[in-house]
Amino acid sequence: MQLDRLRLQNFRQHADTTLQFGPGLTGIVGPNGAGKTTLLEAIAWAMYGTQAARGTRDTIRRRSAPARSRVEVELDFTLGARRYRIVRSLQSAVFYLDGEAAPIANSAGAVTDQVTRLFGMSRDEFFNTYFTGQKELAFMAAMTAADRARFLSRVLGYERLATVQIGLKEERSALRASLATAETGLIDRETLDQEEQAATVRIAGATRAVAEARAGLELAERLVAERRPVWEEWEKRRETVQAVETDLQIAEHQATEARRAFQELDRDLVEAMAAAAKRDELAPGLAEWDALAAQRDRLDAESLAFAGRRAVQAELKEVKSALANHDQRLARLPDVEQLAAARAKSAATAERVAAATVALEDLQAEWVREKQDAATKRASLLKQHDDLEKQLKRLREVGPTVVCPTCGKPLGKEYDKVLDDLETSLAEVMQEGRFYRHRLDQLTPEPAELSKARSTLEAATADGRADQAAVVRADAGIAERQRVAAERAAAEARAADLEAKLAEVPTSYDETTHKRVRDRLLALEPLRTQVARLAALAERAAALVPKAAEAEQNLSRLEAQVAALKERLVGLGWSAASYDAARDAFHEAERARQTGQVTQVRADGERKAAEEHRAAVARRRAERDARMAEIERLKGEVLFNTELDRAFTDLRDDLNAALRPDLSDAASILLRDLTAGRYSDLEITEDYEPSIVDDGEPKTVLSGGEEDIANLALRLAISQMIADRAGQPFSLLVLDEVFGSLDDERRSAVIDLLRSLADRFPQVILITHIESVRDSFDRAIRIDYDVERGIATAREETPRAGFDSHAAA
Repeated sequence: MQLDRLRLQNFRQHADTTLQFGPGLTGIVGPNGAGKTTLLEAIAWAMYGTQAARGTRDTIRRRSAPARSRVEVELDFTLGARRYRIVRSLQSAVFYLDGEAAPIANSAGAVTDQVTRLFGMSRDEFFNTYFTGQKELAFMAAMTAADRARFLSRVLGYERLATVQIGLKEERSALRASLATAETGLIDRETLDQEEQAATVRIAGATRAVAEARAGLELAERLVAERRPVWEEWEKRRETVQAVETDLQIAEHQATEARRAFQELDRDLVEAMAAAAKRDELAPGLAEWDALAAQRDRLDAESLAFAGRRAVQAELKEVKSALANHDQRLARLPDVEQLAAARAKSAATAERVAAATVALEDLQAEWVREKQDAATKRASLLKQHDDLEKQLKRLREVGPTVVCPTCGKPLGKEYDKVLDDLETSLAEVMQEGRFYRHRLDQLTPEPAELSKARSTLEAATADGRADQAAVVRADAGIAERQRVAAERAAAEARAADLEAKLAEVPTSYDETTHKRVRDRLLALEPLRTQVARLAALAERAAALVPKAAEAEQNLSRLEAQVAALKERLVGLGWSAASYDAARDAFHEAERARQTGQVTQVRADGERKAAEEHRAAVARRRAERDARMAEIERLKGEVLFNTELDRAFTDLRDDLNAALRPDLSDAASILLRDLTAGRYSDLEITEDYEPSIVDDGEPKTVLSGGEEDIANLALRLAISQMIADRAGQPFSLLVLDEVFGSLDDERRSAVIDLLRSLADRFPQVILITHIESVRDSFDRAIRIDYDVERGIATAREETPRAGFDSHAAA
C-alpha cells in the first residue's frame, strides 16, 4: 500500500489542508499540538469511519468552523496495480476505483466493509501493522508479562481462537440442554408393547359387544313394529273421546250461562214495570219547576251585571288618575324649540374645539421640527469632530511623511498648513456644537404658548362634552314627550268607554226574591232526581220483552245439544284401563329399542376408542423413534463440539509456544539493520520482554536509546507478522514520534536504516517535533498552528539535495 494524497476539511484543527505523498522518506515536522497526529486519525476515519476517531461527531468538527460547515476527508492510495479514492463526511462516504465516475460503495457502512475486505484486516489489525508510535512502544514496555503476552496474542489474531472457543462452549451448553430435554420423559419400548397388546384385546371385546348389541336392537324393533298399530288405534279413540268431552263441557257451560241470562232479563223486566208505576205517582209534585228555573236564570244575570258595575267604577278611577300624571309629565319635558337651541350651542362649541386643535397641532409640529433639526445638526457636528480628531492624531503621529489621500504623495512642506487647517476646522465645529447643544437645552421643556394652547383645547373639549350631553338629553326628552302623549290619548279613550258601560248597567236588583227562588229549587231537587231515575227504568221495559223471549229459546236449544253429546260419548265404548295397557306395552317395547340403540352406540364408541388407542400407541412409538434419532444426533454434536474445543486449545498452545521464537527471529533481523550490525540477536524472554544479546550473552542493562531500538524492532516484527498473515505486502510504514530518548546519533542511525530498507518499505512517513532531523528527509512537510485563528496549516519545504536520485534508486 502507498499513500498518494490526503485532504482535510474542517477536521479537528485543519480548516483546509492538502498533503501530497510520494515514495521515499517523508517527514511531517511541527510543534506538539499543531495537528500532526490528527493526520493519522483522519486517515483512520476515512478508511474505517467513526470507530477509528476519538470523541463524537461534534468534536470532530473544527471548533471555529460555522455550525453547518462541511466536515470531509479525502484519501487517495495505491494498492498493487489499482488506485483507490475514499471521500468521507459526517453524513456519507463514497469509495472509487481507478478514477471511475461511479463509486464501488456509496454509504458509510458499505465503505468500511469494502476497506475491511480489501485489506483483509480490521481497523486495529491495519493500524497495528502499518502504524507505530512512541506511546505504543512505551505502553508495551510498561506491561506485565501476562498482559504483554495477551496483547501480542490479540494483535496477531490468536485471541480469535479464544472467542471461537467461547462460542463453542455456549453452543455445547445449548446442545446439552437440548439433549437433556429430549431424554426427559422418553417412553420405554416395553411399555408401548404392553399398551399395544391391551388395545388389541380391547378391540376384540368391543367387536363382540357390537354384535350382541345389534341382535338385541333388532328384537326390540320387531316388538315396536307389532305393538305400534294397537297403540295408535287407542290413541285415536282417546283423542275422539277428549274432543266430545270438550264439546260437552262447552255446551253445558253455554246452557248454564243462557239460563242465568234469562233469569236476569226476567228480573229487569219486573223492576222496569214497577218504576213506571212509581213515576206516574210522583210526577204532579214537579209542576212548578220550569217557572222557578226561568225566574232564577233571570235573577242570576241581574246579579252578575250589578257586581260588574263596581269593577268598572274602580277602573275608571284609575284611568282618570293616570291622565293627571300624564299631564304633569308633559309639562316637565322639553319641546322642539328647546332641542333646536341645544343643538345650535353644541355646534358652536365644536367649532371652538376644531380651531383650538389646529392651533395646538401647528405649535407642536413647529416645536418638534426645531428639536429634530437641532439634534440632526449636532450629531453631524459630532461625527465631523471625531473624524477631524482622528486625522489630527494620525498627522501628529506620522509627521510630514504622511501620504496625502488625494495625490498619494507625502505632505512634506504642506504638513503645517494642513495641520492648521484641521485645527481651525475642529474649533469651528466645536463652537457650532456648543450652540446646538444649548439650543437643544432650550427646546427640551414644552413652550408656554404650546401649554396655553393645550389648556384652551381642553377647556373647549370639556364644554363640547357638556353641550353634547345636553343635546342627547333634549333628544331623549322629545322621544319621551311623544310616548307620554300617546299613552294619554289611549287613557282618555279608555275613560270614555268605561263611562258608556256604566250608563248601560242597572243600579240595583231584587236580592230577596233571588234567594227565595233558589231555596225552593233546592228543595225540589231530590224529587226531580228520583223521578228522572224512575223514568229511565220505565223506558227499558219495552226493549226487555223481546230479549227475554229470545233468551228462553236459546236456553232450550243448548239443553238439547248437551243431551245429544252425552249419548254420543256412551256410544264410543271408551275404556281407560285398555288404553293404559296398550300404552304401557308400546312404551316398554320403545324403551327396549332405545336401550339397544344406546348399547350399540356405546359398543361402537368403545371399539373406535380402542382402535384410536392402538393408533396413538403407534404414533407414540414413531415419536419415540424420532426422538431417539434426535438424541443420537445431539450426542454426536456434543462430542464433535468437545473435540473441536480441545483441538482449538491445543492449537492455541502450539501458536503461543511458537510465538516467541518467531518474533525473536523477525526482530533480530530488524535489530541488525537498525544497529548497522552492532547487535544481531534479539531474544524475547518468557515474560515477553525484548532482550539484546551481545557476544552471546543477554545485556542486563540497556540505555534508553537501546531500549527504544529493541522495542521498535519488536514492534516492526509484529507488524511484519500481521501483514504476512493477512497476505498484504508490508510496503508502507508510518512512525509517529518514535525517536523517544534516542540521541542524535541513534536518530541518524534509524533514518539511515529506514533508507536502507527501501526495498522493503518503499514509502516511509515519519512524524516528529524534532527540528534537527528535518534535513534528513526526502520530503519535508511542516505543520504549524495559528493560535489566534485556531487553524493548523501545512506547507511542503524544499527537499534535501539528492532527493531525486535517491527516489529514482
